[in-house]
Amino acid sequence: MINSAPSVTFRTQGQGAPAPAAPVSWHPVLLRPDDPDDRARLGSLRDSGAVRETHDRIGEQLAELVRCLHPGGFPDGRALDDAVAGVLAGADPRRYGTWVWYPWSGRLVRVLPEPEFRRVRTDRNRGKITGAEQLRLLDRRIGVVGLSVGNSAALTCAMEGVGGSFRLADFDAVGLSNLNRLRAGVHHIGVAKTVLCARQMYETDPFLDIELWPQGLTEDNVGAFVGEGAGALDLVVEECDTPWVKTAVREHARARRVPVLMDANDRGLLDVERFDLEPDRPLFHGRGGGLTAAQVRALDPAAARAYLLDVCDEANLSPAMTAALGRIGTTLSSWPQLASGVALGGALVTDAARRVLLGRPLASGRYYVDLDECVGRPTEGVCA
Repeated sequence: MINSAPSVTFRTQGQGAPAPAAPVSWHPVLLRPDDPDDRARLGSLRDSGAVRETHDRIGEQLAELVRCLHPGGFPDGRALDDAVAGVLAGADPRRYGTWVWYPWSGRLVRVLPEPEFRRVRTDRNRGKITGAEQLRLLDRRIGVVGLSVGNSAALTCAMEGVGGSFRLADFDAVGLSNLNRLRAGVHHIGVAKTVLCARQMYETDPFLDIELWPQGLTEDNVGAFVGEGAGALDLVVEECDTPWVKTAVREHARARRVPVLMDANDRGLLDVERFDLEPDRPLFHGRGGGLTAAQVRALDPAAARAYLLDVCDEANLSPAMTAALGRIGTTLSSWPQLASGVALGGALVTDAARRVLLGRPLASGRYYVDLDECVGRPTEGVCA
């Protein structure tokens, strides 16, 4: 039997008695061919009929590794073979690397061992992120709350190697209307957003450490999500729509001196709260009126919506968003969001997270990368 990967349990909804819980896989299984027990598990897996695709391009990955290690002169031909042999250091090529089993897709993939994999996968970061900085970033833990806009932030962080450990929180599942901004397909409809995001991240880097919070954040678990001591987050990315959750996660982050980033997905707004440097800083830069999460939770729907507009700075919303506000619930079903804005938000959050986690200057405040102000003004050449 193959060691089972972590799973999340969901129940289908419908009439009558509840259906049996069905585990949903989201974590890959790592198998080392140089380990006898893992070799036996690998053999059992191949004999099981569960493997739909096998990808073994370890030779090409080794050649890439050699070229990363020798950027001044790329070995070729016999020199490349000798360099690859040097990397293997006498190891049996058939037992080198790590086999990654992705149970949700039926794919079995062989990749380089973790240090070499990370070296090659982030090689094109060099010149902008040093090797030492990359290792520091991979030692950090990031929490992401809300996985529509947050999906882009989490995936971009994973691709750039900003964070090696993640906590993902969202209670919702993918719907058809999410596909205008989520990197997902029609076959993902009904999949939990936490599961979708974790799978996407693991398919980029199977060595990540990811925890799922598929129930979302509640009064009972928000403190544990932020964590404390050795288990505390190093950074929170908050991208949810629920006003009291937005407030509660900041209360706990401030108490533990954890910085918070938010992309508002309108006018390229990036919000930075450096509670790590300013533990007494008012939440939302004072725009929340000093209300606690408990007080926000008690607000009626109209007051909660007004509170959300206050903390998101209604006066600085784009003309399109301002015009949409009065139509939500009549001609619009919810807040308008575009894939381009979500992608921009993922880039802004990742860039800011890298700066914060590396100790580079980034002050608390609100920053705008408003494409309506930038695009179409080539003579100015400045995005304010």
